[in-house]
Amino acid sequence: MERITKLAFGLLALTFVGVTNAQQLDEATAIKDSTEATNRIKLDGIAAVIGDYVILDSDVDKTLIDLKSQGASTEDITRCSLLGKLMEDRLYAHQAVQDSLLVSDDQVNAQSDRQIQQLVSQVGSIDKVLKFYKKPDIESFREELFEINKLRMLSEKMQGSIVEEIEVTPEEVRQFFQRIPEDERPVFGAELEIAQIVKQPTAPEEEKQKVIDRLNQIKQDVEDNDASFNVKAILYSQDPGSKSKGGFYSMTRETPFVKEFKDVAFSLQEGEISEPFETDFGYHIIYIEKIRGQELDLRHILLIPEIPQETLDNAVKELDSIRQHILDGKYTFAEAALNFSDEKETKFDGGLLRNPINFDSRFELTKMDPALYNQVRNLKDEEISRPLKEDDPRGGAPKFKIMKISNRYDEHKADFAQDYLKIQELALREKQFKAITDWMDEHIEDTYIHVNTDNRSCDFANNWVKE
Repeated sequence: MERITKLAFGLLALTFVGVTNAQQLDEATAIKDSTEATNRIKLDGIAAVIGDYVILDSDVDKTLIDLKSQGASTEDITRCSLLGKLMEDRLYAHQAVQDSLLVSDDQVNAQSDRQIQQLVSQVGSIDKVLKFYKKPDIESFREELFEINKLRMLSEKMQGSIVEEIEVTPEEVRQFFQRIPEDERPVFGAELEIAQIVKQPTAPEEEKQKVIDRLNQIKQDVEDNDASFNVKAILYSQDPGSKSKGGFYSMTRETPFVKEFKDVAFSLQEGEISEPFETDFGYHIIYIEKIRGQELDLRHILLIPEIPQETLDNAVKELDSIRQHILDGKYTFAEAALNFSDEKETKFDGGLLRNPINFDSRFELTKMDPALYNQVRNLKDEEISRPLKEDDPRGGAPKFKIMKISNRYDEHKADFAQDYLKIQELALREKQFKAITDWMDEHIEDTYIHVNTDNRSCDFANNWVKE
């Protein structure tokens, strides 16, 4: 396969050739049927066989090229370690099939479509994409993506099933922490707790009705006058992710779109256009272009009601007033968040932001999102910022907020009480790693595995070379 780079997909661990072709499977069968023969005859090009999967020498070579092309350091990466990783991925995928942990072709194709759409938006056209990956046509490119994604999704599903029910008790967390020698306990970087009060201006009803009326006109023009929905989307849609593609998306029920959008899309028949409906992004109409099993090809048009400048100015004035009242002691920041903030995710928790990585209230400075860091970097303890404008990257209405740093935690060695959630996460990872290791040992023993003679001297992390 041609290299698949990080530019496109970020599939660093799995930019490898996927399932085997018929000739390769015949060779694998020959290996199974004649162990003595495989000991005497070197099968050119085959590095290893895991169940029904064949790994070619060229797969290992291309994986190394992929890593280098993505700028990854390969100084400490050996051919043996790469082969071991390829074998792990295929063992997961092989066992997922045995355990009926399947992924549908529709799911795989939908993922491939999203990747192709992302590529096209990055480089400008499908022709440029095909030229970059040295593919003669879109069909061969889709086939290759299908193989890569099918293997990756099967592998992820198997790994998820191994660890999904693993939990750690408070006693296990305590024992884990006590096993770490005092001088080896982790050091956590400086952290902040951040709170905010948000005002989200909304469009007046007359502006919303203008948008609804405009969408109804477009719908009628397409239905009654055979106008092109594709062209209408290019001309009028305010969705930056699909406007240039005529509003096109391919999706399944697993596609991470908002619930309202999916509910409407899957209620329509092929060739049908929805009534205007609202989501957090604005107002939409959807046209169903094609239904393929559980996968939809659709086009949509998004229109966002205009918010008058006066409404935006009033949001800033209200936040200025709230800020002054907090400074004057009329109420605390937490009380103001509960009573005045428009952000339901934080208002009931004193306005406290949660780290999206682990839902802890702390943000480590070295790992903080740059945009968030820039908003609070100059704030002193207990200082409240002036109103800040935050634009919606999706093209929706901006929001305004005032912020404060509730607590600072200097860099420190792990403390059981203060850092319990982080220690709990470390303990859980250790338990999950042990479960994965035990699973790997068990299934290596039970699965047909052949490692080519040239690779048997590798110092694998797993016991791939059975005695």
